[in-house]
Amino acid sequence: MKNLAIFDLDNTLINTDSDHSWPQYLIQKGVVDAEYTRAQNDKFYRDYQNGCLNIDEFLKFHLEPLSRFSKEELAEMHREFVAEFIAPHISPMQKMLVESHRNAGDELLVISSTNEFIITPICHLFGIENIIGTQLETGDNGRYTGNYVGTPSLKEGKITRLNEWLAARGETLASYGKTYFYSDSKNDLPLLRLVSDPVAVNPDEVLQQEAGAKGWPVLNFKL
Repeated sequence: MKNLAIFDLDNTLINTDSDHSWPQYLIQKGVVDAEYTRAQNDKFYRDYQNGCLNIDEFLKFHLEPLSRFSKEELAEMHREFVAEFIAPHISPMQKMLVESHRNAGDELLVISSTNEFIITPICHLFGIENIIGTQLETGDNGRYTGNYVGTPSLKEGKITRLNEWLAARGETLASYGKTYFYSDSKNDLPLLRLVSDPVAVNPDEVLQQEAGAKGWPVLNFKL
C-alpha cells in the first residue's frame, strides 16, 4: 500500500514565509504603497504566528494587488520573486527530505494556506505536482479578481481541502499505508493530529511543546 507524504510549504520546505515575502517583493518593485503594505503585512504575519489571523481580512489585503496585472505579467514577476526571495532559503536537506519520499514511492502533496499563485511554481522546484493552496478567482478578463473561492487551506481548512482532494481521486486517508505531515506551525495542529506520522519542522514554541509531549520527530533545517 502506497504512503502519502504531505508537506506544509512556508518555514517547512522553505526557510522563509512566501506569503509574507511577496508583499516585500511588491514594495521593492515599487508597485504598492510601501508604508501601508509593510505595516499591514507585518500585522497579519504576527496574527498568523499568534494563531489569530482573520483570513478574510488577510486575503483581501494580499490578493488585491494580483488583480492589477495580467497573469503573464505576474508570471514574470514571480520568477524574479523566487530568484531573490525564495531560492536562497531552500536547503539541500529540504530537497533531500522530499527526494527520500519520492524514492520510497510515496505520493507527494503540498498543502499550504498561501495562495496557489504563489506556491505552485515553488512546489515545482521540488518536483511536486499535487498542490493545495487557497484558490483564487479568475474574472472574465482572465485576471485574478482579488477574491478567493472555496475553503481557505488554513487550520481545519487544510483537512477540508485534503478530504476534497482525496475524494476527487476516489480515496480517503485509509487508502494509504502511512500518512506523513511535515509542518512548522501550531496552526497545523488539526492536520498533524489526524495523520499517522506527524513531523515537526522548524517548529514554533507551541508545536515544539506538543511534539515533545507526544514524541513526534522534530527536524530543524534552519541550523
